[in-house]
Amino acid sequence: MSAARSVLSLSKILQPWTGLKGSTVMRPVMCTRREKSSYTPPPAKYGGRHTVTLIPGDGIGPELLNHAQELFRFCCVPVDFEVVNVDSSLTSEDEINNAVTAIRRNGVALKGNIETNHNLPPSHKSRNNLLRTSLDLYANVMHCQTLPGVQTRHKDIDIIIIRENTEGEYSSLEHENVPGVVESLKIITRVNSLRIAEYAFRQAREKGRRRVTAVHKANIMKLGDGLFLQCCKEVAAGYPDITFDNMIVDNTTMQLVSKPQQFDVMVMPNLYGNVVSNVCAGLVGGPGLVPGANYGKDYAVFETATRNTGKSIANKNIANPTATLLASCLMLDHLGLHDYASMIRKAILRTLSETRLHTADLGGQGTTSEVVQSIMKEVQKGGPLTSEKI
Repeated sequence: MSAARSVLSLSKILQPWTGLKGSTVMRPVMCTRREKSSYTPPPAKYGGRHTVTLIPGDGIGPELLNHAQELFRFCCVPVDFEVVNVDSSLTSEDEINNAVTAIRRNGVALKGNIETNHNLPPSHKSRNNLLRTSLDLYANVMHCQTLPGVQTRHKDIDIIIIRENTEGEYSSLEHENVPGVVESLKIITRVNSLRIAEYAFRQAREKGRRRVTAVHKANIMKLGDGLFLQCCKEVAAGYPDITFDNMIVDNTTMQLVSKPQQFDVMVMPNLYGNVVSNVCAGLVGGPGLVPGANYGKDYAVFETATRNTGKSIANKNIANPTATLLASCLMLDHLGLHDYASMIRKAILRTLSETRLHTADLGGQGTTSEVVQSIMKEVQKGGPLTSEKI
């Protein structure tokens, strides 16, 4: 009964949030659903369908997004994908500019991570960073939580990490005026710090959370991180119903690995968000499990939370598809297609917790294709996760 409650609770929390050889061919789910969402992303819905930009990316991105498309077709999800490929090795920015234009046209994107090769010249800018800054996707959101059926050292983790996504150490402002001396500028602005702090507190209130923790290094970077912390304090004053505290980033990492349950909502500048997100993903089972989202005023891009390319396991049919598929569920919720998101999300959780078909990263022997096939079977079964009505 406790396991049933765990799966039931997780199902609520996760809300907005090629066939195998020898396998049985399954009949697709009947397309009888009618969506009545009042949300209409730009530019429009055609025939009741949404058009979404799909950027395969590098490493395991293309194969996992192929599986996402396969699952969408099986579930008759009313989404059409406009595929835009971005070659990370090209010096020209034409392809990433085409991707940005497509997202502006469609309003929403699902993407794999695009590799940023540190061996390329300094003039080569991260395609991921260009996409986020061009679209002003200022809030990166990661919901890190314990998943049923996944063995981890810590239990009952449920943390929302909100990361400023457009400035900080990712401002790409470096120079070497004196040989052997590099200056790398970290940009912290009042307007963007207030904006991300407001977003964090608003999300905390909407999600029924009780505490927001600002992560910083203001004891050393008194001006930069000091400004960020001050902005968080100013915004916190407008949310008396939510407890506010702050923590230095190095202590934060230690506290996360020793007692992660103490955290609720966390807000932080760009680089700290990258570090903390990866630590938290490791706490709940690894990068293959946690979805992520990037939000701006006008656009939203969904991807895996840790932005790993998984290059070493690409095209081996062993990558865990969970994070990518859960990211696609977040996208469906964003589009107002909540029934489809719930159907797919429940099937994913059943595969993790009841079928116990796990890929190698979780200690199992299942292939990517087998996991996706299992999810399809769970979709076909339908019905609630447990005997309790969800």
